[in-house]
Order: sequence, then structure tokens, then C-alpha cells
Amino acid sequence: MKQSRWARLVQPCLLAAWTCIWLVQGCGPGPGYGIRPRPRKLTAMHYKQFFPNFSENNLGASGRAEGKITRNSERFNELVCNYNPDIVFKDEENTNADRFMTKRCKDCLNRLAIAVMNQWPGVHLRVTEAWDEDGHHPPGSLHYEGRAVDITTDDRETEKYGLLAQLAVEAGFDWVHYESKYHIHCSVKADHSVAVEKGGCFPGWARVTVAGGGQKSLSLLAPGDRVMALSGTGQVVFSQVILFLHRDQESWSTFLSLETEDGHRLALTPHHLVFLAPHCRSDSSEYQAQFASRAKAGDCVLIHAAEGPVRPSRIISVSVEESMGVYAPLTETGTLFVDGVLASSYALVEHHRLAHWAFLPLRLLSSFNQLLWGEATKEQHRLYHTATSRELSGHKYHSCWWCRAIFLLHTCTSLYYNF
Repeated sequence: MKQSRWARLVQPCLLAAWTCIWLVQGCGPGPGYGIRPRPRKLTAMHYKQFFPNFSENNLGASGRAEGKITRNSERFNELVCNYNPDIVFKDEENTNADRFMTKRCKDCLNRLAIAVMNQWPGVHLRVTEAWDEDGHHPPGSLHYEGRAVDITTDDRETEKYGLLAQLAVEAGFDWVHYESKYHIHCSVKADHSVAVEKGGCFPGWARVTVAGGGQKSLSLLAPGDRVMALSGTGQVVFSQVILFLHRDQESWSTFLSLETEDGHRLALTPHHLVFLAPHCRSDSSEYQAQFASRAKAGDCVLIHAAEGPVRPSRIISVSVEESMGVYAPLTETGTLFVDGVLASSYALVEHHRLAHWAFLPLRLLSSFNQLLWGEATKEQHRLYHTATSRELSGHKYHSCWWCRAIFLLHTCTSLYYNF
């Protein structure tokens, strides 16, 4: 249908207005979405604890060793030199060997250096060992590939090391071990690892429940489909798929398989968020979004079966598998039930609320498109025409545009409360 001049003018005006509001509110304290999220309270790791709860060379952690790198090997060109002035390198060999590492390791280390200075003003991150060319580690060590570092703080106050280990987890290291009372060991996946490239996803064979009660595999799901999800108020809803954050049917990836006592099995990548709780309680607010790699037997997840409401179920096993196809649908609520288990749409950042906030402009743009370009569903038109007719008691203002205005008001209200 040909769009009116009003429609063509209103869309850019609304988008421009929203952009201005977003920029202003995002710059400082204020009401609504402009509020800066409060920093989370971090829990220090215990001595000898490691995260995730796998061995370092497990596919769910940093992965298998790929072979020693020497200065004369072709793979030496894969390493980069870290000259970050905010990091103190011990370099006891006087060869700058401790500055050589893979790009992923360098990126994680630089993020950690910033976190250390923010956590302890005046204190710097210290690297005692990185790439090893002298054979000081056991065979198969990731130090030989520039994928591992041993770290401390430059003040060498050992009481800080438990929190330093947790900061390393937050910085993105794929495996962190409070290995010694005198240092923390961290390592990463290989730069070319599929798990690194694809971020957080589900396999293509995983299934979701769509509006109408049917089941559909993620490989067949499309933007605009409405899938079963959980709203911010804890209600089961059918939430529209806005887009796919990642969709590749030919890629192989490593997935963690969480099996529950009720026979449900959720497969997702280690850095995808799933809602976990230590106790199986029905209150959805007690379930916190955490990396799937944190899940362990005994933890509880929320499941939804056709015969009843949302209820808790205990994880009985966590295993690793490889599968083809990686899919990451983004829903309006930011959640979805995959194979009956509640999961987040987000990954890589272990903070569901913050990730949901970051995608707010995209969700609003989707709502504006529905409002202005006639993409609202027939059901929404029917509901809002009915509601408008009742509210206006016979006034002739319940046209399609009035319906869309009510829809926009409802959408903005829903977004506020979902956030």
C-alpha cells in the first residue's frame, strides 16, 4: 500500500528525536534509560579454584594445544607484541618474550589492565610469564603458543589475587585458575577457533515453541516469528524475533549440553547466558543470567512444558559436544525457551539486563517500523481497535493511525517495564 506523506515524514522525525534523547540521556545521570548501570559486586575466586569448571584443554575452556611456537616457525607471525604502558612485564629473560601473545590474549589482557586500575587506583597489572620459548613449562602448555599468561598486581599484595582472578574472568579469558598463592594463570582459545568467531549461539537443530503451539527448529526460524519467552514480569509470552545476532548453517561450533532431571536438554555455547539458581524455586526473579560455562550439576534452570506453567528443574549433567549450525535469535523480551529451557538472547557479556539495555534502540526501531510501515500484526490491530473503541465510547478516532499510536504507547510502556 502506498505510504502517505505523513508516514514518510514522521518516521525520520521520530528516529531523529529518539537519537537526540538517547545521546542526551546516555551522557549522564537522569531518569529512565539514561541511568548508568551500577557496577556489579564481584565475588573473589578461592585458592585453587578455576573457571569454567573444566580442564584447561577442554573444548568448553581454552581448547586443545596446537603445538609449540618458536621464533623460527611460521606460526610465530601469529603472535603480537603487547606494549601497553599500563601493564608491567617482568621479562626476566630480557628478550621481551613475555610481551608476545596471541591477539585474543592481548585483547583480554588489555581489558584486564583497565579493570585493575579501576578496581585499585594506582595499582597496575603485572605479567610474570606469557609466551615461553625456553621450555620451562610441561609439554602441551599453552604458554608455548602465547595463549596463556601468569599475572599478579604490581604491588604483589596476595590478598588481591582472588578478586584479580574474577576480574580476569570478566575480561574475557576463556580459562582462569587461581593456581598459586603468588599468581593467577589465565588462557584463551586459539584466535581461529570457531567458538571465538561465533560468540554465543544455539545449534540449528534446537527447537522453540512458536505462536499457535507448534515447534520450529532454529534453522527454520525467521525474523517476525513469535516464540515462547518470559517477560520482565515473569509471564510466559510469545515474543517476536527481531533479527538473528548470528546465523550460519555451515559452521561447526562447540556446545555445552545441560541435561535436566526432567529430560530436557539445552545446548548452547559456553559464553551464552542461561538463567541459573542454586536452589530449585519457582520464583523467576531468583534466577540469574550467567555464562553457560558456569552451569554445573545440581544447579537449577527454569523449564516450560506444554502441560503446565514454568517450573524449576535440576541439572544432572553437563557435557561438551560439537555440532553444525550456529543461531542466535534476538527477541523483543531478550529471552526465549529453547528445547523447553529458559535462556537469554545474549552472550559474551555476563549481564543480561545491561545487554538488553544496549539493544534498546534496535527494539525501538523495530517497534517504529511496525507502527509506521504497517508491520503490526492483525492481532495487534484487532486488539487495539477494540481497546480504542471501548475507551473513546463511540468517538470516530479509532482509525488505523490511532491504532498504531496506541500500539506505540503500549510498546514504550512494555519496553520500560521489561528493562
